[in-house]
Amino acid sequence: MNEAQAHPITVEVVRNAIVAYADEMANALCKAAYNMMIYEVRDYCCGLIDLQGRMISQNRGGLPIFLADLGIAIEDGVRRWGLDGFAPGDVLIMNHGETCGQHLNNIVIYCPVFHEREIVAFTANRAHWVDIGGARIGFGSSATTEIFAEGIQLRSLKIYEAGKRNETLWQIINDNVRFPEASLGDLRAQIASCQLGARRYGELLARYGRATVEACIARVWDQADLAVRNVVEKIPDGVYSAESFLDNDGRDLEKTLRIKVTVKVSGSTMSIDFSEMNPQTNSPINSGRSGGIAAARVAFKALTSPDLDVNEGCFRSLEVILPEGTLVSARPPAALGLWSIALPTTIDTILKALAPALPDAIPAAHKGDMGGCSFYGVNAESQRFLLMNIFGGGWGGRPHEDGEDASVSVCQGDVRNSPVELQEIRYPFLVENHKLRENSGGVGKYRGGLGVELTYKTLVPCQVNINFERTKLPPWGLHGGGDGGANYAIIHFANGAESKRVLKGTQIPLQAGDRVAFFTAGGGGYGDPNERTPEAIETDLREGFVSTPDAAQ
Repeated sequence: MNEAQAHPITVEVVRNAIVAYADEMANALCKAAYNMMIYEVRDYCCGLIDLQGRMISQNRGGLPIFLADLGIAIEDGVRRWGLDGFAPGDVLIMNHGETCGQHLNNIVIYCPVFHEREIVAFTANRAHWVDIGGARIGFGSSATTEIFAEGIQLRSLKIYEAGKRNETLWQIINDNVRFPEASLGDLRAQIASCQLGARRYGELLARYGRATVEACIARVWDQADLAVRNVVEKIPDGVYSAESFLDNDGRDLEKTLRIKVTVKVSGSTMSIDFSEMNPQTNSPINSGRSGGIAAARVAFKALTSPDLDVNEGCFRSLEVILPEGTLVSARPPAALGLWSIALPTTIDTILKALAPALPDAIPAAHKGDMGGCSFYGVNAESQRFLLMNIFGGGWGGRPHEDGEDASVSVCQGDVRNSPVELQEIRYPFLVENHKLRENSGGVGKYRGGLGVELTYKTLVPCQVNINFERTKLPPWGLHGGGDGGANYAIIHFANGAESKRVLKGTQIPLQAGDRVAFFTAGGGGYGDPNERTPEAIETDLREGFVSTPDAAQ
């Protein structure tokens, strides 16, 4: 690498340009998408990937659990087609379960980038389609036991070849999903996003030349790697372990699932070992290898470089030990429909393992699930509908302050819930309340954040999936702090039948007028509750965060 090719000023221009391009891709996708999971919730990520599948850049705010595997999709396409098998105008589609390790709704679109008639990189995005066919509808279904029941799989197929649309493949997708207008609209938005990113990266190469741009990217990676290693070196060397568990796999409701991690710190490197993780299950709560890698990367980046833009250099000093056949590295044909459910608890457990080594940096456990709802049926106009939304909850108290209230999980980053007004306009529901859940934060010197209470009233007969986690092991406190309140839902029946408390259920029938109230978990508390200041207790009472002084300490 020629030092002159990576002049410090040029490095800074390239550093900011590649992130700006990923951000512009994200904005284009968000504005053009058809379903609320993309344009409101923002369940997607966009990035630039090199020819070896390494991450050049990712958009700010992209889902943290997508840190592991845009490159995996590219690597698969290169193996299938070879670098000489791509042409300008190609667009590929990918969601293959064995390769990507996620539920099939997470669709990857990627495009080759050419400069002076030579392939130089790829642009890619992943976005959550509202439907991909199969037996599952929406979030939360525990009904499937193998991937083939979960929808159509597409493995690095050219939806456009040299600029010409593959009409056969387009028709196959159209005929195998429940909401083709939304899914194909999202597909067009993803394609536009990738093509925009390819054009922008091509402009950068035309300005500085390929050698200079790639030298600058290598320097950006080296700088990220150095910054990360400097942080890891400050963690005391040692082997740290922690264990927790999930309630069950959604099918066998009596059997808990073990989450066990071992973290080894040695100098400037860290390894995260999942060898003692629960084996894969006969349910959709599994993920492929990308699940374990994503959990490790999210925890590692939160500890070492939370303010750095995401690129490959952020993870050079991390080793992930992940044998096949675990809950987060399932062998095919494992069902993957609930692939992300185990990841928040896995991340919490990694942090828990390091709490003795980093007492001033590790918070108490957060809400610990990927909470959300799916209502589906036919509306008054005889049209099929699917209402999906995600829920916030409490984050754990921290070494110097209370936990955040009503925030999505650590896996979801900057995603957001759908506006109440838009849900009521689009779907036959009334949202009767959406408020902070009193007394849900764990007590401590620093209180855990509050969960939320959210009540839906259905105006038509329909069905709902409910899939709450961490109800048996609520968000734990640290250093004397108390546990946060656990997740649950209550169904209130319009016909006067006794209300029903629900933790998990698939295709639960509802009648018009029934109400479903969701109560999400609060974060664990941090430190001795007796050390909470009178001023903080007074504020908690005044703001309605707690109902009595005893609930504040």
